[in-house]
Amino acid sequence: MEKGVFAERLKEAMERQGMKQIDLIRKAQQKGIKLGKSHMSQYVAGKTAPREELLSFLANALQVDAEWLRGGTEKNRLQKSSEQKQENPGGSKMREFKKSSKLNHVLYDVRGPVVDEAERMEEAGTHILKLNIGNPAPFGFRTPDEVIYDMRRQLAECEGYSSARGLFSARKAIMQYAQVKKIPNVSIEHIYTGNGVSELINICMSALLDDGDEVLIPSPDYPLWTACATLAGGKAVHYICDEQAEWYPDIEDIKRKVNDRTKAIVIINPNNPTGALYPKEVLQEIVEVAREHQLIIFSDEIYDRLVMDGEEHVSIASLAPDLFCVTFSGLSKSHMIAGFRIGWMILSGRKEPAGDYIEGINMLSNMRLCSNVPAQSIVQTALGGHQSVNDYIVPGGRIYEQRDYIYKALNDIPGVTAVKPKAAFYIFPKLDRKKFNITNDEKFALDLLRDKKILIVHGGGFNWEEPDHFRIVYLPRIEVLKEATGKLEDFLSYYRQ
Repeated sequence: MEKGVFAERLKEAMERQGMKQIDLIRKAQQKGIKLGKSHMSQYVAGKTAPREELLSFLANALQVDAEWLRGGTEKNRLQKSSEQKQENPGGSKMREFKKSSKLNHVLYDVRGPVVDEAERMEEAGTHILKLNIGNPAPFGFRTPDEVIYDMRRQLAECEGYSSARGLFSARKAIMQYAQVKKIPNVSIEHIYTGNGVSELINICMSALLDDGDEVLIPSPDYPLWTACATLAGGKAVHYICDEQAEWYPDIEDIKRKVNDRTKAIVIINPNNPTGALYPKEVLQEIVEVAREHQLIIFSDEIYDRLVMDGEEHVSIASLAPDLFCVTFSGLSKSHMIAGFRIGWMILSGRKEPAGDYIEGINMLSNMRLCSNVPAQSIVQTALGGHQSVNDYIVPGGRIYEQRDYIYKALNDIPGVTAVKPKAAFYIFPKLDRKKFNITNDEKFALDLLRDKKILIVHGGGFNWEEPDHFRIVYLPRIEVLKEATGKLEDFLSYYRQ
């Protein structure tokens, strides 16, 4: 079999079926066939060719003839079996609708195949302990009463659309918050509310990127950033965050990855999934790189109020008055109201070079009319007055104590190590690959789910290349975390891939 020909035909068949490497890996797992990420990467690169049984599987999955995939004649390309044809009752071939090819390289496994399996198990009556999503409400974190009260009082005034950017009162409160954070050159017309930060990230990437444009995004990342950049036609270039250095960004790696196509750099601070908090010195180094190469800075700061150990969060925009920066935040995490879907972005710094880009943001913002108006109505209430989250992040507070417990409990498990988070409510532990012989982290997550009924997100879901990490959300109370870590320790006492 000619490896190069096989690789070209494999890629052609994948594109025609709207499938990517991970889709084939998942199909193989469902059939009990061992097909790892490294295998698929080598096949697509033309470095190796599969054994006969794997070739047969790939041909069936891609609905092509195995002989053609091997390098046979073009006329044999389509799979010969009539069983592959879908027909209408009248005998004509049924039209098939496939997902857009724009989604071929989009990954969002925070709500992916492992979650799908968990939902299937729940429907069958199995109780699942969900440690996969930072959703405060199911774990007893309640929205402050004053916020609920004020929303109820204002509902009658929220029946119509607001300005595309948002209510004046909400944006005024956000502007004042930006002033407290020392973000320079901010005005109300450059503040936009959104249905969560997620919507605004999508708008920013879609308005900025042409095909082939590059954005520097951390690894591990919150995968929506990579997904939105990819969907917009851009290329996500992942810079490494260094586990040996408190998960801080590797500045030298960032410098190596900047080129003429790079338009922006993304930072997530405090970080999801690692819980890292970047000090001012690290932020200043990132600013210097952005200044040298004239990059836009996108800073995701949704966890900026969930900072522990007496540390202080610094907005990177406060260090870059001469650069165009976009800072994202919201109420989902800091005010425990994830379901209300209210976030915002602040355009700051030097805006003249970004005038045309801002027009694009305005266009896309106008197209969705406005964000959720009842949720906008409580921004002013939430940002002012007593901040209930402060009670959670000090000694004796739930998030602080749960952080301390999960950090110690994970590090006490043989073969597991973890860096102590300083912010947010996530921890990103590392598995000893040699000890557990792990080659596929998604399989690890599925095996843990099926065996111990615990749902976590594997490291690959955060664009971490090595299959040796996973994320735990430590929002559950300590007694629940104790049960979960006990089950995890038992699982790892015998688990080997």
